[in-house]
Amino acid sequence: MIRFLTFPFLLLTSQILFSQTPEEIIARAEELLRGETSQGTFKMTVTTPEFSRTMSMDSWWSDKEDKSLIIVNAPPKEAGNKWLKIGNEMWNYLRATETVIKIPPSMMLQSWNGSDFTNDDLVRESSLSRDYRPQLIGEEPVRGDTCYKFLLDPKPDAAVVWGKLYYWVRKADLLPSIVQFYDEKGTLIRYMVYSDIKHIGGRTIPTTWSVFNSLKEGHRTDFKILRIEFDIVLSDRLFSFRELERGGRR
Repeated sequence: MIRFLTFPFLLLTSQILFSQTPEEIIARAEELLRGETSQGTFKMTVTTPEFSRTMSMDSWWSDKEDKSLIIVNAPPKEAGNKWLKIGNEMWNYLRATETVIKIPPSMMLQSWNGSDFTNDDLVRESSLSRDYRPQLIGEEPVRGDTCYKFLLDPKPDAAVVWGKLYYWVRKADLLPSIVQFYDEKGTLIRYMVYSDIKHIGGRTIPTTWSVFNSLKEGHRTDFKILRIEFDIVLSDRLFSFRELERGGRR
C-alpha cells in the first residue's frame, strides 16, 4: 500500500509547488528562516588571509513589530555590545564607553562588526518578498539538489541596498540554497551559501549561512545557528531604549 501511494503523493506535491507563484515561493523560503518571531544563540566566524576571529551572540526578532535586538556574548572585549532596530532605524550600544550611536540608513550596507554581513543583514531591514519583484528564470542543480532560479529586481519604491539578486531555492522543500548580491552597476559583490540542514526549533532549516566576498579573495563569514525558537511571545520591553542602555548582558 505504501508503494502504491508514493507516486500519486509525489505527483500531488509537485503540482502544489508548480502552482505557486514566484512571489509565493520567495515568501515561503524567507518565512522558513524567519517566522513571525524568533530568539536564538548564534556563532559568527570571520576569516581573512590575515586572521580569523569568532564571536557569539543572542538575537531577538519580531516581524510583526519590525524590531530586533542583538547582544554580543563573546569575546569578552565585545561582550555586552548591543544593536537595536525599530522600524527603519538602528542604534548601537557600546559597553566599553556606555554610549549609544544611531546608525544612519546610509550605513546599512556597511560591514557589521568587521564581517562580510552588513548592518542590513543582521537586523533584517529588507525583505525579499516585500522589497523585490521575483522572476523565475529556470531550474538548475545546486550541490545535487534541483533548484528554482529567480532574478529579483527591487521594487521602485523599495529602500534596498542591492541592485539585483539571483536566488536559488530548493525545489523539494523551498529552502534557500544560494543568493548572489549585485550592486546597481551589475557587479557581483558577494554571495551567500546555505548549508548544514538540520531539524532545530521545530523546523528543518539550513543552520550555517556562509557569505563569500567577491571583491576580496579569501574573505568569508560563517554564521551558525546554535539554538533557536520560532513564533514565541516577546516582551515589548525587550525592544526599548531602556533595555538598550541598561548595559551588560541580559
